[in-house]
Amino acid sequence: MTTRDVHPIEIAGLHRELPKFEIKPGVRIAILNILGDTELVQAAAAALAKPLANRKPQVIVTAEAKAIPIAYALSVEMKLPYVVLRKSYKPYMGDALQSETLSITTGAPQMLYLDEKDRDLVKGKSVVLVDDVISTGSTLQGMRLIMQKANAIICAEAAILTEGDRAQWHDIIALGHLPVWVEG
Repeated sequence: MTTRDVHPIEIAGLHRELPKFEIKPGVRIAILNILGDTELVQAAAAALAKPLANRKPQVIVTAEAKAIPIAYALSVEMKLPYVVLRKSYKPYMGDALQSETLSITTGAPQMLYLDEKDRDLVKGKSVVLVDDVISTGSTLQGMRLIMQKANAIICAEAAILTEGDRAQWHDIIALGHLPVWVEG
């Protein structure tokens, strides 16, 4: 097995060593993958719930797929419903709203869809947008556009971690920040 360079970090009182991956020539990021890390998800949800409660959200909104565990855990912690914006359209989604986003991890454009059944849940409601890591802000922007189309009111934006230019994320409620390593 290859020995991979890691970035040590404390998140909600827990130590994790995040593996670094090259996402394009000369640019590496530390990858937070919360899928299966129940201890971290629950600790992060408890830590994020406190500052989010002051914003009085009525619904938690996230994008598929890696951020679903944190949205679910926040939903349980805050006793609020949550909505997942899907990345592919299915016929049962009916009259879904959509917007385009560009993922830093895939490097390709992706669509986000708000299922017809969830439109009434967010319409006129105070929502918090949640992601695991906010890097470029593209997914966040896609979520904002769909919430605007759905006539939802964004009361807060939150993530376990932000990444890159820290000043860009001053309005984000987050538990930590990751650097981006640029070589050359």
